[in-house]
Amino acid sequence: MTGFGKIFIVIGIVFIVIGLLWSIFGKLPGDLSFKKGNVTFYFPIMTSIIVSIVLSLIFYFIGKIR
Repeated sequence: MTGFGKIFIVIGIVFIVIGLLWSIFGKLPGDLSFKKGNVTFYFPIMTSIIVSIVLSLIFYFIGKIR
């Protein structure tokens, strides 16, 4: 398998992990949500931090394997 194929596999696994985490955690305490009239603004601060930590760990372990 070429290096390019491995990159696509890793990207696919990362997207699967992000999708699973997003469905499990959804809206955490610390995520900001503002609603005024018919406009809603949602900014997932805590969810973004958790996804960042998980991705950092995944890439760290992938780097150790290679």
